[in-house]
Amino acid sequence: MGEGTGHLPNTQVKVTYDSDHLYVIFRVEDRYIRAVAPGHQSQVCLDSCVEFFFTPGRDISDGYFNLEANCGGTLLFHHQLARGVDTLQIAGGDLDRIDVAHSLPSQVPEEIQEPTTWTIEYRLPFAILERYAPLTRPCPGAVWKGNFYKCADQTSHPHWLTWSCIDRPKPDFHRPEYFGELVF
Repeated sequence: MGEGTGHLPNTQVKVTYDSDHLYVIFRVEDRYIRAVAPGHQSQVCLDSCVEFFFTPGRDISDGYFNLEANCGGTLLFHHQLARGVDTLQIAGGDLDRIDVAHSLPSQVPEEIQEPTTWTIEYRLPFAILERYAPLTRPCPGAVWKGNFYKCADQTSHPHWLTWSCIDRPKPDFHRPEYFGELVF
């Protein structure tokens, strides 16, 4: 998506659930890795980052969550009705309830330029989502709308990758009209 540098890190994601949580794990075969975001709710998209944007149901008019995580486990998590419309930052106490595991240090100030595989995974309680938006709990056959992204805006090799194609000339992940279907 957009004018990149040709660096296209192989990125895989898996999602599963139980009665109380959604589990997401990303595995990235990368180079040019950096993480300098100072803390949660900062611009992690500038770092080596993976993102999950989703509506926990079929109706994108209910808004969407954008859950962004850099390779060091720093999160940005919001809910909004549309890009910049009624944006709610997920509260710090709610962020603390998300279990996050990551394979790289929380800060990577000197860019890693050799091939490196990194992972990030999190356990997201449904109780958090229900505080901000209507929720269709996953069960066999339930459908959510969403998209997965890999980006690194301020590395030496910026890139913007999507799972469900976004047909725009410039990078813009805040496009729920392009979300794909996530069938549980």
